[in-house]
Amino acid sequence: MKILHIVHGYYPSIGGSQWMTKNISELLVSNYGDDVTVFTTVAHDVAYFWGASQTCLPAGMTIINEVKIRRFPVFNRVGKIRMLLAHTAHRLNLPYNDWLRTIYNGPLIFGMTKAIANSQADVIFATAFPLMHMYYAMAGAKQGNIPIILAGAIHTADKLGYERKMMYHAIHEANAYIALTRFEREHLIKRGIPGDKISVVGAGVYLEKFKQAHGDIIRQKYGWDDKPVVAIIGKQGRRKRFDILLEAMPHVWRVHPHVQFLIAGGHGGYSAEIERQIANFSATQQEHVTVVYDFVEDEKPNILEACDILVLPSSYESFGIVFVEAWSCKKPVVGANMGAVATVIDDGVDGLLFEYENSRSLAQAILTLLADKIKRHAMGIAGYQKVKERYTWQIVTEKIRKVYLQT
Repeated sequence: MKILHIVHGYYPSIGGSQWMTKNISELLVSNYGDDVTVFTTVAHDVAYFWGASQTCLPAGMTIINEVKIRRFPVFNRVGKIRMLLAHTAHRLNLPYNDWLRTIYNGPLIFGMTKAIANSQADVIFATAFPLMHMYYAMAGAKQGNIPIILAGAIHTADKLGYERKMMYHAIHEANAYIALTRFEREHLIKRGIPGDKISVVGAGVYLEKFKQAHGDIIRQKYGWDDKPVVAIIGKQGRRKRFDILLEAMPHVWRVHPHVQFLIAGGHGGYSAEIERQIANFSATQQEHVTVVYDFVEDEKPNILEACDILVLPSSYESFGIVFVEAWSCKKPVVGANMGAVATVIDDGVDGLLFEYENSRSLAQAILTLLADKIKRHAMGIAGYQKVKERYTWQIVTEKIRKVYLQT
């Protein structure tokens, strides 16, 4: 099968859609012998699309692990003007404000639509909304009379980003849609998308990588010994809701004063606020906090293996891959009882859900798990079994390829 994948960035660009596209592309080539080409941009990160970042990769063709990649240059000028028009139009609810927001988001790519139409692909897969390349994919597929499958990775809580009529129209016009969760599927059905068009596949991990994890290396490095460790892992942005967990931890320490608290992830615009909140802890509490910035991805299995509980308080997740990564190390998880997260975690089986934005509810969930080592172990095993059955990259790729064949 000749397959064209379209994504806004590709390795070494980092992000959920980039990682998903890379893994399914490589497995389609290695496991099924498919001919896979990826159309993407020169960007390292999305900030390049509106000129906030100038770091980019060379344009043109390259091959990575037998996958052919074509990187298109991006027009990224007048970003501030685009932003002003987009936000003003949205605030005033002007006609076509969804288009202005999408033009601001970018990427603005000349020639991609024509290249897609001329690709002679058997099927096109494009991810993710709300970015502009999704509409180039739709236009190119229509011009070339090629079936197209969309994977939007919709963050329903982000109204500015994802509440766009044009997006739902595109999904309705596509041949098929791949949802990450049952919640996303149900959301789309409520918006008028036929249920038989939507397949839920989730996202994946390579279990083998986590089976080789050595948590003792991390415990020795930070001097945790055999103390329980509560961790949050993710890029340090406001939407991850580090603040809720930071408010919850003093309640946890009152009952379990020796618990270690790990904050690990990419340094970001919210890092200074995290540091400010940590500074408000008592001196004793601060001694139990470890912050790890920008760790190498290969270290993640060791970090997760060293932890006892993984927490992610965010409600903005389209899936929450870190939960699957924690389960791959047989660790229980705690997440918010809303949105996609509430359909990824089976409450009381492989983790616990807490009342969103309620730090005492989050603290109670953590305390419940800290109080019962047998329960923690059982939930971790249940999560691991779920990953084996649903969330390896091999399983996810097989599900996606079935959608390709049926389209």
